[in-house]
Amino acid sequence: MVILALVLPAWAGITYVGLVRARRGNAALPPPPRPRRTSAKKAAWIAGLALLAGGALHVYGLSYLPFLFPEDACWFNAGAKVTPDSSSALPVSLVCQGEEVVPWWVNPGLLVLAVTAVSATVAAVVLRFRRR
Repeated sequence: MVILALVLPAWAGITYVGLVRARRGNAALPPPPRPRRTSAKKAAWIAGLALLAGGALHVYGLSYLPFLFPEDACWFNAGAKVTPDSSSALPVSLVCQGEEVVPWWVNPGLLVLAVTAVSATVAAVVLRFRRR
């Protein structure tokens, strides 16, 4: 199985490259030119990373909330087998016996990442169309 999965595709790739080089006169292919990194692309990357990090942070915050068995959310997170006083997804909150269970830094982190994603998206669009 290892031969079929690894060795045969590698051999086929090497043979294909050899055939292409032979057809082109055995010349080494120059590397393709790299596209320039513009400030619009950098802003778009920052927006994408902020969006991805914000989504991961929100999923982490949602892991504290009750889904099927509400009393288990307080049991696992606060150590008391009671029904939560309140819970919400935005802002991420779980209150058990009058105490907030979700870490304090989750909601400010979500706010910072959301503002970063929106402002970087606007900057990427403005920078992209300003060049023309």
